[in-house]
Amino acid sequence: MKANIGKIDRAIRIILGLLIGLAGLYFESWLGLLGLIPLLTAFIRWCPLYLSLGIRTNRKN
Repeated sequence: MKANIGKIDRAIRIILGLLIGLAGLYFESWLGLLGLIPLLTAFIRWCPLYLSLGIRTNRKN
């Protein structure tokens, strides 16, 4: 499993994941758990959707 998420993409995913999670807490909704998806992909630096679409946002080969 090679990393396919770059630095900027990773930062955006962390911010969006936190915002989605906080919105879920604020609105008392379980949908805030969806924020875990971008957080998880940011921390493991690998996105299965990017793999299936052939997208890489990091510069390393």
